[in-house]
Amino acid sequence: MSAFANSLPGVIAITFLMLIMVFVLPASDRRICRKLGLNLEGGLSRNPNAERLMRIRHGILYALFALYLLAAAYIVFFSRSAGMNYQVHIALFQDLRESVQIDLGFLGFIKAVFSDGFSAAVTHISIVSPEDIAQVYMNTMLFVPMGYLLPYVFSWFRERVRVRPAAACFLISLVIENLQLIFRRGFYDIDDLFSNTIGGIIGQFLFLSFAYVVTHPAWRRELKQYRTWKKNAKSRTLYPFTRRMTLSRAALQATMEEDIWDFYVMKLGFRLISQIVPMDCAGTDMLLQMGRFQVEVHCSNSQGILLPQTLTLSARRLPPIIRRLNRNGIKTDPVSQDPYTGLKRITFDGPDGVTVCILER
Repeated sequence: MSAFANSLPGVIAITFLMLIMVFVLPASDRRICRKLGLNLEGGLSRNPNAERLMRIRHGILYALFALYLLAAAYIVFFSRSAGMNYQVHIALFQDLRESVQIDLGFLGFIKAVFSDGFSAAVTHISIVSPEDIAQVYMNTMLFVPMGYLLPYVFSWFRERVRVRPAAACFLISLVIENLQLIFRRGFYDIDDLFSNTIGGIIGQFLFLSFAYVVTHPAWRRELKQYRTWKKNAKSRTLYPFTRRMTLSRAALQATMEEDIWDFYVMKLGFRLISQIVPMDCAGTDMLLQMGRFQVEVHCSNSQGILLPQTLTLSARRLPPIIRRLNRNGIKTDPVSQDPYTGLKRITFDGPDGVTVCILER
């Protein structure tokens, strides 16, 4: 890392930029979106040009993330010249331990805290190498924006926000250390790997504790409902298995097999997995699949009137789905708001009174 980054002005500048990112970005983002009539929580927006404005917003966030990546690349690669030899440092936080001297020893310091008080115990600590402490601090701060911006900018990281950003920070740091070793720009340092990962975890925590809170005003109600459910569900049968269980199959009633084949297979793109013809009736049972989701259809092969049915799917973006549906002759209703979750949705009619609903997540 450059000499400026390890200096006191560098530490202050980087810390100041981190604070601006954490506190100013979500507050200004929410204020601007509210003035423009944009919904950041996934529901319908008041602005008729919301789709275009949201694309502009995403473009600005992508540019901000790219700017951070360029700055990080300059710090870890281009601010230093290539060395003559390959350098590896695998003693975990050895420099940090040697930069702080405690004349009483660690256990003696703990005893002094309880016997003499914290202020008196601190007098036995001396800083030998402030540069090494600044090095660890800056390596940690370098990845705070990574852990913060990954879930802020990309929905894939928000879906598993407690795991994916931290895991990505570890893998990215591992790649950086290997590239530094290959091109001989600095050390292959285990300290940097741990410091970067800790910084990513800090950024992830800041996103959850501040950015999400600011951009989702209903978080208190959602958290209260979740805690109430969790408290009551712990004694229920399936609670221990909830993270490993998903809804994989829905069942529909139908009349004519030909209509099911034309709509679900030929137009929507489901795949026929299995077909069963019972011996005791004229009906047909079909199992259709799209990705991991299956639809079990029971066809009577006779005309009749069935009760209304709904098949609900979810997707990340609705506009390209709407265009594909219209191109294949399926007319969709205008985008509306789901009454249960507040998310945007589209609906269109299928055979036998089935309403297909797609939610945008």
